[in-house]
Amino acid sequence: MLAVNRLAEALSPTLRVGRNRLRDLFLDPAEQAMHPDWLDVAPKIVARFREAVGTDTDERAERLVGELSLASERFRTLWARHDVNLGRPHVTRMLHPQVGELELDMEKLSIAGTDRQMVVLLHAAPDSPSGERLALLASLAASADAPDDVAVTRAEPQGTARE
Repeated sequence: MLAVNRLAEALSPTLRVGRNRLRDLFLDPAEQAMHPDWLDVAPKIVARFREAVGTDTDERAERLVGELSLASERFRTLWARHDVNLGRPHVTRMLHPQVGELELDMEKLSIAGTDRQMVVLLHAAPDSPSGERLALLASLAASADAPDDVAVTRAEPQGTARE
């Protein structure tokens, strides 16, 4: 990952600059536990990765496939199937330890003129239960980042009486 925002970091401890999402999803049991349908989703993740890599593999992709093939029987089996799945928008489900179940729409946007870089967007409808939970998580993340010496106040409309 080249960049993540504060909400992404709050969504999962492995969403950090410098991390590899595929590696984390296949080698980190805590990350897998956050995805209740992990066994059903894993084949799609590998198929999307295969599509993204295509036939023009580079040394980094080859090293990653080698590492995951040695460390994860599940990855090795799925990679050997040679499935390809376009990264069309889809829903990902997560069980977040602070806010509970989230159903997030995931979209991947390729960035032209780069070496396979893309922007990954996770979002929920604002008025949905997942949208409300995501907003709560954003609020919790912002609160956690506030310096201890900053008081959080609430603005009141003019003419409002205070006790």
